[in-house]
Amino acid sequence: MNRKSMENNGESHSRNGSFRMGFGLGANEAKVHTVLELGSVDTHTTLLLDDGDVGDGEGEEREKQQKPLTNSLSPRQMKSLVALCDTIIPSVHNNVVGSSDESVANFYKTSASMAGTPEHLGTVISEKLKHPSTWLLQLTLWLLSTWFGTLILCGMASLSTSFPFFHSYPEMSLFKRQRVMQNWSLSYLRPLRMFFRTIKLLTLLVFFTQGREIQSEGHKGVSPIIVHLNSMCIIQINVQVVTYSSDIQSNRTLVDEAQENPSWKAIGYCGPDPEFKAQLKNHFLNRTSKEEEHEERDDDTEEVRGPLHKGLVHLNYPRHIITDSLRRFGFSVSTTPKKIKVSNLSSPSLVIQCDAVVVGSGSGGGVVAGVLANAGYKVLVLEKGSYFARNNLSLLEGPSIDQMYLSNGLVATTDMSVLILAGSTVGGGSAVNWSASIKTPQHVCKEWCDRHELELFESKLYKEAMDAVCDKMGVQSEIEEEGFNNEVLRRGCLEMGYPVCNIPRNASSNHYCGWCCMGCKDGKKKSTSETWLVDLVKSGNGAIIPSCEAIQVLHKKKKGSDRNIARGVAFAIEYKGKKDIGVVESKVTIVACGALSTPALLKRSGLKNENIGRNLHLHPVAMAWGYFPDSSSPDTWPEKHKKSYEGGIMTAMSTVAAQFDKSGYGAVVQTPALHPGMFSILMPWTSGKDMKDRMLKFSRTAHVFALARDQGSGTVNSPSLISYQLKDVDKDNLNIGIEKVLRILAAAGAEEIGTHNNKGRSINVKQVSYHEFEKFVKEESSVSLTDLATPLCSAHQMGSCKMGTNPSDSVVNQMGETWEVEGLFLADTSVFPTALGVNPMVTVQAIAYCTAQSVVEVLRRKIK
Repeated sequence: MNRKSMENNGESHSRNGSFRMGFGLGANEAKVHTVLELGSVDTHTTLLLDDGDVGDGEGEEREKQQKPLTNSLSPRQMKSLVALCDTIIPSVHNNVVGSSDESVANFYKTSASMAGTPEHLGTVISEKLKHPSTWLLQLTLWLLSTWFGTLILCGMASLSTSFPFFHSYPEMSLFKRQRVMQNWSLSYLRPLRMFFRTIKLLTLLVFFTQGREIQSEGHKGVSPIIVHLNSMCIIQINVQVVTYSSDIQSNRTLVDEAQENPSWKAIGYCGPDPEFKAQLKNHFLNRTSKEEEHEERDDDTEEVRGPLHKGLVHLNYPRHIITDSLRRFGFSVSTTPKKIKVSNLSSPSLVIQCDAVVVGSGSGGGVVAGVLANAGYKVLVLEKGSYFARNNLSLLEGPSIDQMYLSNGLVATTDMSVLILAGSTVGGGSAVNWSASIKTPQHVCKEWCDRHELELFESKLYKEAMDAVCDKMGVQSEIEEEGFNNEVLRRGCLEMGYPVCNIPRNASSNHYCGWCCMGCKDGKKKSTSETWLVDLVKSGNGAIIPSCEAIQVLHKKKKGSDRNIARGVAFAIEYKGKKDIGVVESKVTIVACGALSTPALLKRSGLKNENIGRNLHLHPVAMAWGYFPDSSSPDTWPEKHKKSYEGGIMTAMSTVAAQFDKSGYGAVVQTPALHPGMFSILMPWTSGKDMKDRMLKFSRTAHVFALARDQGSGTVNSPSLISYQLKDVDKDNLNIGIEKVLRILAAAGAEEIGTHNNKGRSINVKQVSYHEFEKFVKEESSVSLTDLATPLCSAHQMGSCKMGTNPSDSVVNQMGETWEVEGLFLADTSVFPTALGVNPMVTVQAIAYCTAQSVVEVLRRKIK
């Protein structure tokens, strides 16, 4: 089939189109100079780390993270994947769109395959997708490459009146493929709805988040790089780059010459925070000047590499270097003789001794580590994620999700009913959350104290703990300027007479940043990596080992007792392909991996308490959207310059459906942070053109959500094996919440409103009657939330190792110590007795603060 005939079918399988090979060069052109924008992640590494910096381990860590991924899908599977991706994002021609804007016309003309999406997605499925149904996804891809599999999955649409009479999915026309996709989205068969959701989610996420080149094969060489600094100056340096021979066809890019995803301009998205780009440029120029004058202060280094850089120990070095680094921090370290080829728990390659080992560095582990270090104890923190801070961030949605979120951001319940985000980086969820710093509501404290007999939560200690952690984070409620989404929420509530209040935040009143879900560029958001862990490093009593995964908690039988006693943690070490085991021997052990990972670690460690992994709550979220077109009119609101992805992520909240004064189980109304990738996977897909039409409205589409305090619960065996079930009351609360949200959006002045249901219904508020509006709101707020037709999301997970007064129905006691193992404490959201109902950061930090006081008492007794 020639190119023209493919275009007549509405598709283009060319991969050059408006997106180009490499960095804007044709397939047969030789690469001599490579042009990068300063916003590139790799450029950060090149510009901001000199040889001395790389010697501390960050360079090797990035090399490990950026190693080429392998696409193990077969040619048949890839053929199906290309067809599916081009069905979700097809090429739509200008005569259909009628746009004179070149970026918009290119956006419509570009299909997923032209952007290299299928190749990248193949590596994601092969190497990063850990969902238990991944095998079923791969099987379905193979079946769709066959005529009989397509007949089974697509039905009569695969048949033709001419030879060949039976077609595989890739051989079907775009019209038929899209009709089949629509049928899958609303199918009575749940596996087909799961398949649709998975393909839609992955395709759109890859297409709209890529902001750098996809590298496959190639060889390293030294080439001159010209770095554009916002077109103001040009600096030429020599660095390692990857070059490719002209015949390698698997190398595709999702970026243009400026290292930006070309779709971004069309949809009104600027990419990384413009202030961040300027910050990098200014710092680079200032640093170059200071280096010429042989000056460099500690605060300059901190700005580049974050405030914890002096407290990090990297494991991707020879054993003697790791040992020397740990000893400089004051830890006692021993190693096994080199003649022992394979290390194991009985003969580890490295043994570190300390007072306390903390697994996890988020809102729980970070607090405990800081408190213990300030009390004078030697503390070692093991963190599975890597360290990203300040100028070392990318603020690109794709790389940030991949590097700073659990399982590369690809976590969902086993039935795909709830999409889950959880932080996995130094600082944990506090490094990427949305700043909300709400104290434990009084009705929750009362319930936990009265119904669950946990006196801690109405004690003086707990109130002092909440005050202490809020003071540490600089929590305040003032706002100098409100962002797009929150402005919409506030006005809609005021118009409807609904209660609305300011959300306390761990950031200053002038913190107008919509990128904090990818890390805070200047440290104004006070995560644990900007507060408690800084205390740990400055105290001289501790260190942090990033990219370090705990294998199991070590414990032994305690003499004269039925309980075991904790003796430390075993962790994995890998250097140049060789895997070893290290051990931390400690007087106390604190596990704070989060509600999704802590149960798995405990089970691997041999704990048998049947409550481990149960009672999981997810704070399920359902959203609605409202479109506020911009215009040249001075009366435009929100103001023309405001975009949906900018401004403080959470500054306003309504309790109109929360039932705080009744059962305490309802839904709060808040706003999310949605950049193009996350926005696209939530919006309904009914056709390729419709999806692109919706994305054109991205920058002026407000989202508001209802978050339920769920009474339903689930179980978690690992982050890839999560089951969850809503109760009817949770569904009702979410539906009530969505009804309020739709009214809020309309009252705020939205021209068009809708939900995320697969049917893709919306209504033009300005053009319908009162009765039509009421009918729409009633119908959209009563749809089923459990049939995979409406995506539910979770950014808060809790309760999977609940606190209680009896080992028969809980995992830890009020001090945070496990019933089974003495000296083993849990300090994360897994210990919550029930769902909380509001953002959990202050609550988990306060509980961890109280747990830390208990640990201090234990250590005092042990060290006497």
